[in-house]
Amino acid sequence: MFMSRRSFSPEFKLEAASLVLDQGYSIPAACKAMGVGPTAMRRWVEQLTLERHGKTPEHGKAMTPEQRRIQE
Repeated sequence: MFMSRRSFSPEFKLEAASLVLDQGYSIPAACKAMGVGPTAMRRWVEQLTLERHGKTPEHGKAMTPEQRRIQE
């Protein structure tokens, strides 16, 4: 049986990662609150941390509005 891969908007990823970085959630608690797996959450938290330090993602879509403008 084939399961389709879910995709998430940059806004959703930003909200999820912000739970950990800004609101003090643990990764497991944020995963439960947002209904996503820990691997994705860790990846989003890492990406948001890098974006907040001015690094534009090489692959994929940026989460923050500033970094999205840079990508365009």
